[in-house]
Amino acid sequence: MKLKEDLSPVLLLVFHLAVWIYSFLSFLPSVLLSWMSTLDDDDGVRYGSEEDRAKRMKACSEPGCPEGPYRAVRATKRLEATLRPGVQTLDKMFEFAARRFPQRHCLGTREVISEEDERQGNGKLFKKVILGEYRWLSYQEVFSAASQLGSGLASLGQRQKNNIAIFCETRAEWIVAAQACFMHNFPVVTLYSTLGGPAIAHGLNETQVTHIFTSKELLETRLKAILIEVPRLQHIIVVDDSPSSWPGYPPGISVHNMAAVQELGARPENASRDRNPPLASDIAVIMYTSGSTGIPKGVMISHSNIIAGLTGMAERIPNLNEEDTYIGYLPLAHVLELSAELVGMAHGCRIGYSSPQTLADQSTKIKKGSKGDTSVLQPTLMAAVPEIMDRIYKNVMLKVEEMSCVQRTLFILAYNYKLEQLSRGNSTPLCDKLVFRKVRSLLGGRIRVLLSGGAPLSAVTQRFMNVCFCCPVGQGYGLTETCGAGTISELWDYSTGRVGGPLVCCEMKLKDWVEGGYRSTDKPNPRGEILVGGPNVTMGYYKNGSKNDDFFVDESGQRWFCTGDIGEFHKDGCLKIIDRKKDLVKLQAGEYVSLGKVEAMLKNSPLVDNICAYANSDETYVIGFVVPNQKQLLALVDQYGIRGSCEDLCSSEAVEELVLKTLTEAALEAQLERFEIPRKICLSPEPWTPETGLVTDAFKLKRKELKTHYQDDIERMYGGK
Repeated sequence: MKLKEDLSPVLLLVFHLAVWIYSFLSFLPSVLLSWMSTLDDDDGVRYGSEEDRAKRMKACSEPGCPEGPYRAVRATKRLEATLRPGVQTLDKMFEFAARRFPQRHCLGTREVISEEDERQGNGKLFKKVILGEYRWLSYQEVFSAASQLGSGLASLGQRQKNNIAIFCETRAEWIVAAQACFMHNFPVVTLYSTLGGPAIAHGLNETQVTHIFTSKELLETRLKAILIEVPRLQHIIVVDDSPSSWPGYPPGISVHNMAAVQELGARPENASRDRNPPLASDIAVIMYTSGSTGIPKGVMISHSNIIAGLTGMAERIPNLNEEDTYIGYLPLAHVLELSAELVGMAHGCRIGYSSPQTLADQSTKIKKGSKGDTSVLQPTLMAAVPEIMDRIYKNVMLKVEEMSCVQRTLFILAYNYKLEQLSRGNSTPLCDKLVFRKVRSLLGGRIRVLLSGGAPLSAVTQRFMNVCFCCPVGQGYGLTETCGAGTISELWDYSTGRVGGPLVCCEMKLKDWVEGGYRSTDKPNPRGEILVGGPNVTMGYYKNGSKNDDFFVDESGQRWFCTGDIGEFHKDGCLKIIDRKKDLVKLQAGEYVSLGKVEAMLKNSPLVDNICAYANSDETYVIGFVVPNQKQLLALVDQYGIRGSCEDLCSSEAVEELVLKTLTEAALEAQLERFEIPRKICLSPEPWTPETGLVTDAFKLKRKELKTHYQDDIERMYGGK
């Protein structure tokens, strides 16, 4: 869908004249550069343009059957499992990087210059920060710090193959701690920093942890209150520098600063201790899922699993090298962020740390007039979940609406022109420089690869990011159970709604799901539940045998995982996610409703910041909980002379009816069936964040928690038939 506007004929003529002149002058140079930059692929075929490469086969079914298994064309003979010969564990991978890039920047953290409370118009206080430059640790410094930290942990009683937890925000110390554990064969238990007390206690007790890394804030606000429920815990290592002493903790628990543990490990008697490095088959990480469907499950991931996943991801990121800069801000307890940082470190990239609250100049914690992290770091690589990318899209489009008529017309002309050129595989340097430079600067201005994962990305948002940020958006599909590896779209493939072909580390099959109406014999494309097999498929769930039925081993000894997601394979070998078993609800009249599909369609509305569709099998219609965009909501009600605070508006039945009417129109335009369109809605004035417990750290909906939270509203919406 193109952006629409009543365009001035004069401006239209001037714009096309300028484009024609520029195209004429740049024709020969662009042809020459295009010819020089064509690549010989591994299969010996020379592709003349990005358009040619986008059209080629990505994967094929090895036996020729519609159900598969499907493999990447580069991995038809065998699946890839290692980045480099002989490097089969994470400690060896980082040791290789430290030897090859000893003095290069590795991990960077911005200095906090000052903090202050700023009172908002509604009377609330928000903490604002002014940050300085990034301060960097080199690869050699990180390696030395990790080695000393690991020796220090051993001197505190941590033993090989005994689990150790990291319950901490995304920061450099998280990775240093993890590398220390990898070196000494301490399996790392990862816990989201937003988990509630019962979930934290469950994870620590289930894995029998005696040592834990955490931050001062999390220790005081979350961990301290549940220490009595975790009897095995003995040592708490705080990653912050101050304070240096920690009085007031229960007997039997010692609290240490991370720097002090490093100093302990640097002592000659501790540093000289022999360490037995891990085997490829040893557990590297027990990663607890975000718990979107109930109690978090611990996924056991071996060193070889992670190495295989990183191998598949690295193959899809062209020219990944030590000149790249990655910005880390997603939770490191999430497999997408951990994998992205590890694959970057394997190639000598530098990683600068950020947070969703300090990411951009306009972020909530950045004091007005000072710089956000992307402006200072100017990253070339970035991973994002769709929720964050949707926010960027809606914020920019609000700015476009506020432009003057001439500016808005120029923006839309350039947008539609570039969209057309991208579909032909052509670049648009003039538009990029004159029109989109300011938008691109929101993420630092140097992003060359943007990877989206965690949930499906809408076609509208993907096209917007392709056009306005002047970089390809690689959509990926993977799960914690597959080390985050599954598929990533090739960066020159600008088609939308698809997640690319299988990575070189795995293969995929489609399993018929008759109840849902999905079969491999479906036309025009085979459909079914996605099964992932390969060396990246993990070892199963920790102490949770009842859930391990989703894993199985075939006759050749290869492990497979049944994802519960429904996909279809296109003729070029690309996968499209079309449904999820757990999101499918059968209404009383027998119609099946895909809640995820309804949400994806309605989230494209500028009026919606977030939405959860809900349906009860005993009822005949769908309802929804909606977090409206406040600016759009105020503009809508203003047309009808309605006034009030956001809280008052969201509790008004009249406003609910106005929003529902707008969403119904959007649903019909998106060609949803009548039975799929929510018939009643409830508006929420407060956004859903991981802190509220209604979404995961990857911003996936927690349907069980949302149902509980809105139980009274559900009864109201279904009770008033």
